[in-house]
Amino acid sequence: MKMKLWGSSKMSSHLPILLFLAPFFMGVSMPILTSKKPELSPNITLATVSIMVVLAILNLRVVLLEGPIEYAFGGWSAPLGIAWVNDSIAAIVVLTISVVSLLSVIYGRVVVTSELAKNTPHYALILIMMSGLVGLIFAADLFNIFVFLEVAALTGYALVGASGGKSLVYALRYLLLGTLGATLYLLGVSYLYVATGTLNMADLADRLPELITSTAVAAGLIFIFLGLSIKMALIPLHSWLPDAYVSAPSSVAPLLASTVTKVALVAWVRIEYMLIGPNVDVSRVPVLVLLEELGVIAALIGGALALIQTDLKRMFAYGGVSHIGLILIGVSLGNDIGFAGGMFYLINDAVMQAGLFMIAGVVLYYHNVSTLDELKGLGHIASPWLTATLIVVAIGMVGLPPTGGFFGKWNIILGALEAQHYIAAFAVVASTLLTFGYFLKVFAKWFHHPQSVEANSIVIERGLRVSLGAISFLIIALGFMSDSVTQSLLASLNNGGL
Repeated sequence: MKMKLWGSSKMSSHLPILLFLAPFFMGVSMPILTSKKPELSPNITLATVSIMVVLAILNLRVVLLEGPIEYAFGGWSAPLGIAWVNDSIAAIVVLTISVVSLLSVIYGRVVVTSELAKNTPHYALILIMMSGLVGLIFAADLFNIFVFLEVAALTGYALVGASGGKSLVYALRYLLLGTLGATLYLLGVSYLYVATGTLNMADLADRLPELITSTAVAAGLIFIFLGLSIKMALIPLHSWLPDAYVSAPSSVAPLLASTVTKVALVAWVRIEYMLIGPNVDVSRVPVLVLLEELGVIAALIGGALALIQTDLKRMFAYGGVSHIGLILIGVSLGNDIGFAGGMFYLINDAVMQAGLFMIAGVVLYYHNVSTLDELKGLGHIASPWLTATLIVVAIGMVGLPPTGGFFGKWNIILGALEAQHYIAAFAVVASTLLTFGYFLKVFAKWFHHPQSVEANSIVIERGLRVSLGAISFLIIALGFMSDSVTQSLLASLNNGGL
């Protein structure tokens, strides 16, 4: 199926543009809008992200009804023009990111530190980061992927260091490694441009088949993947992530954990499948040979490192590193079911990571607890909303039905068995057991018999109840929607949208 070209005067055809402009415009203009009333910054941010959710829902509906749309800005066609692709993968990921961001903002309004509560730049950075993530998801040329990736990254560095003190050290480390990733990515882009004369991915896809054995092309793809590997925190290039997420303000940690690495992985998926094609024989493409193995290593080592942590945020961060490996396994198997499993698990993991870091933030905010040992007996006095969300997230992370996590992992395993990649299937199972292991440690402390028990559970604020409840609902709802979501994801893969 060929993609429609953007040219319609209907509002529906402009939804991706509005999804980008809404947070970008409000982020850039917020210092002016709130110059006299900085206390309006949280409300403006909340309103903007709410609008994004509505636009994202409408955009997904349009894509499902009308099919993918290709954008050529300014009337310039490939290879000169800026290209966006609005397909079901982009629409689903943008909706996921928008919903998670909305819940993170609602949550963040409660747990935000006093020095950031009315900090206009803080909220402006959140919105500009959102615009960068949206642009990155829709971008269909290599240079603009870089531009939007760096917009999201630069704002991420600033948000990590927003608390000052030790956070600035970790933010600087994040910046240095992120800069290395950007440099490697640009080096890869330059190799591909020299070899092909274009950066538009649809144009590249037409030219690469005859150049796939070219050293320049192989080097270009390798450098691009290395650059994106740093951004997605793929082992052994993950060292920035645990420190960054632990030191980031509790109000933004869920947003960072659920979006930044996931969108970087989406960028690689676009490059891999638009340039090389769907259902590719991985063994025939040199740069893809090791991707599955890297995913296996990340899934196992990330899970093992999570198991030995004593700090909650650090444990959850390493768990996220493991799940990046699982997703990479799925999208690198070269078959439909593996790809669907990997992408579906990416969507679920974005929701679950947000939930985990919300839980960690609430525990720190109300109980001043950040380590496993300090959790002893907390389940007896913690809010039932907090306990229920922890249970649901754990079930999803372990991959038990009826959660979306189960169906994502199950499809990855089926894809691995179909490809006869039994080590990959083993890695998914082993990673699941490691995930079960570190959650078992958490619950052993959580429900530990306390020395003294308060009469009543602590009541948390309504915004937190809304965020935690919505996260739990989404984790279960995605399980029931797994068939429809995976079919929509595969539509982009097989019908020319990706």
